[in-house]
Amino acid sequence: MSALVQPAADQPAVDQPAVDQPAPPRRLRVTHPPREVDLATAEAAAAEMLRALGLPVDGADMVETPRRLVHAYAELLTIPEFDLTTFENAAGYDELVLVRDIPVRSLCEHHLLPFVGVAHVGYLPGDRILGLSKFARVVDFFARRAQTQERLTTQVADHLQERLAPLGVGVVIEAEHSCMSLRGARAEGARTVTSMLRGRLREDPSARAEFLSLTRQGGTR
Repeated sequence: MSALVQPAADQPAVDQPAVDQPAPPRRLRVTHPPREVDLATAEAAAAEMLRALGLPVDGADMVETPRRLVHAYAELLTIPEFDLTTFENAAGYDELVLVRDIPVRSLCEHHLLPFVGVAHVGYLPGDRILGLSKFARVVDFFARRAQTQERLTTQVADHLQERLAPLGVGVVIEAEHSCMSLRGARAEGARTVTSMLRGRLREDPSARAEFLSLTRQGGTR
């Protein structure tokens, strides 16, 4: 089908072929129900806890510590909203897309101590492809809460599988837990590795092997 281009006054009308316009990106707002936060009550409770632990919280050096402690946790637990932007897979790309070494910072729900590491996230595209920065956005979105590393890994994989509908999704997270390195066993340098695979990356042995092999080639280990 052709489109008629309006001619200038001294030119005859001519038929011009229609130009296919690229499909616009699709943006899905990713949000989280707001939590009730009472910083004043938290600060008073933090002061009582530190005082009960025998710390000089009323002294000049620590008088601001309860406030700083509460605001630090509030920052770590504030879940950012973002747009999950996808594009039409116009080129029909069907090979693995992998983003390695995405920073992970989260809190262990058992001790409220940080665990820190990297995530490797990949997928086999279906009808749509994901904007590359959104891999890090998804990881950060689910990392900003008190949880286990196993749950974080599953949440990232399931979110991408549900919202992107790819042929397969794979997530590997490697992290050092300060609840294990600074206390208890004090196993400094020990890293916990978790993985979750969906679709063809779980069911197809060759696709699974390729994904796991590529995640081991990162430069942080």
